[in-house]
Amino acid sequence: MLGSLSLQQTLSAFFILFGIIDITGSIPIILNLKARGKKIYPLRATLLSFGLLLVFFYGGDLMLQLFDINIHSFAIAGGLVLFIMAIEMLLDIEIFKYKGPSDEATIIPLVFPLVAGPAAFTTLLTLRYTFDSINIISGLTLNMVYVFLVLSATTLIQRILGDTGIYIVRKFFAIILLAISVEIIVSNIFALVQGT
Repeated sequence: MLGSLSLQQTLSAFFILFGIIDITGSIPIILNLKARGKKIYPLRATLLSFGLLLVFFYGGDLMLQLFDINIHSFAIAGGLVLFIMAIEMLLDIEIFKYKGPSDEATIIPLVFPLVAGPAAFTTLLTLRYTFDSINIISGLTLNMVYVFLVLSATTLIQRILGDTGIYIVRKFFAIILLAISVEIIVSNIFALVQGT
């Protein structure tokens, strides 16, 4: 059941998801990927993220049950990927080596876990018990429009900041990303322990 459209619920869902997805905070990671020669396609990344989040919104519980995976275990896995990415940025090393047919970084790590990550999945499942579905989808759609705009403007941002500015911002956000990943891992380990 979609429920009735509400501006208040839509805005609430938008701001909650905006804080969780935090594509603005991911700009240094995106610039870092581009600096390493990785290709990113804004429209494809946005549509894939939107589709993945919608699939998880409607079938997340069923998918996790099908594979007998706890939501907290899923979040820990995503947190570990973010942790590795933060270490890469902080120490200027390459741990994650893409072995696919191209130098594209659209799906991993951009779509997952940066945009459609475990935090976004968990939040969507939680919002489902608070707001009407149509308002959550509306809030999510607005977020995806913003994601597309940010991804499309990364080259402009790179020009404004310059190499030195990007380096400084990348190091700063590496620490932030590291802290976020640790928080995701620790809080979900704690939730797993509590649940056993």
